[in-house]
Amino acid sequence: SNRKIKWIKNFSKISDQPTLFIGNEYFDAIPIKQFKRHNGQMYEKKLQLKNDQIFETFQKASNKDKKLINKFKCLKNNYFFEFPKLGLSEIDKIIKRLKQNSGAILLIDYGYLKQTNLSSLQSIRLHKFNKIYENIGKSDVTSHVNFGLLKEYFLGKGLKVKNTISQSMFLKKIGILERASQLSLKMNFKKKTDLYFRLQRLLDPKIMGHLFKVFLSYNSENNKYLGF
Repeated sequence: SNRKIKWIKNFSKISDQPTLFIGNEYFDAIPIKQFKRHNGQMYEKKLQLKNDQIFETFQKASNKDKKLINKFKCLKNNYFFEFPKLGLSEIDKIIKRLKQNSGAILLIDYGYLKQTNLSSLQSIRLHKFNKIYENIGKSDVTSHVNFGLLKEYFLGKGLKVKNTISQSMFLKKIGILERASQLSLKMNFKKKTDLYFRLQRLLDPKIMGHLFKVFLSYNSENNKYLGF
């Protein structure tokens, strides 16, 4: 295609027409908050710096955060949970455009359908797990996306949501195996081997196939979407 990419800094620059937002490993890049419940109280995890050492501590959550969190049914039975407060505020900007323009948002990310009582916060450096408070500024700090929470949030905003599916299922439904078969006809053995190695990485449940999920929310009369 000869079309040029146009970068914008504000969603208000988007023209008033049906819009498709696509986020691949977008939501997991936004910082999260972590909370716990104890004796009827809600506490937020905070970090303190003492003598160049980082310590974790818990302080009573703000009334504003408690009010927001208590709206989510999917978090009510957890004594420890993660909450994407900043991520939801960013999503609100997209939801506003979808309600004005119609369209859809497709998110592909690694995550889960139901919140566990465990921390998913992790640090990766040079493709290996890194201790969370080491190599600060030189590592990729991320967390898993709670797709059950996202579904509840989008529905609460009046948008429609498809059932979140695995990346493996999504890619197979949109024809990745058929496409790979066609491409391989004109490839030599080395290129075919590389192609099927990449396929395995995308589809294998033990690698990316099941850990990565595909989420779709939309504002449209059309309810049929390829892949779902």
